Amino acid sequence: MRIPAAFGALPMDLARYKRVLAGAGVTFESGLTEGEIRSIEERYRFKFPPDLRDYLTFAIPISKGFVNWRCETEDEIVNRLQWPYDGICFDIEHNAFWPATWGPWPPSLDDAFAVAKSAVDAAPKLIPIYGHRYIPDRPHQAGNPVFSVYQTDIIYYGSDLADYLENEFAYYFGRTANLPPSGVKNIEFWSWLVGHNAGSI
Repeated sequence: MRIPAAFGALPMDLARYKRVLAGAGVTFESGLTEGEIRSIEERYRFKFPPDLRDYLTFAIPISKGFVNWRCETEDEIVNRLQWPYDGICFDIEHNAFWPATWGPWPPSLDDAFAVAKSAVDAAPKLIPIYGHRYIPDRPHQAGNPVFSVYQTDIIYYGSDLADYLENEFAYYFGRTANLPPSGVKNIEFWSWLVGHNAGSI
């Protein structure tokens, strides 16, 4: 099965990616049903971008590090969804993270966390893929970049889902990781934080 190219994303041969990842030791289960997809999106208030949706309905990776959307508890999934915000708060409290564009330092940590929460809530939601690699749910298009998110140390780890998998499992694809990737789509707020990591904000 091949995902049609859209919005600049290259077609993704789902059978090939499953085969290569299986060769890397990743275990798969049958893909999510349309009903399961709808239930997940309604429960956690995001929409899978089309390429990730097709990937997960083809087969779901369930090895350690991946999100088992079918079997993980709600608390486990919520914790992974909250990881990006929690990391920002950690750096606000412990590493004096406070972009100038957010205005003066608030009078309390709770107020600072509230500013960060407003920014994160307004931004595209980051959907966990593997470990601390995330893909944004907006724009609702194929070809969104994948971010590596560790506190405010946020970088691009793939220009799209396919490029991300080939970087994460580069050895098994017979290539070297292409980092940082080129031709990356700009994503509201999160690309701005990548710019912070590069010293541009």
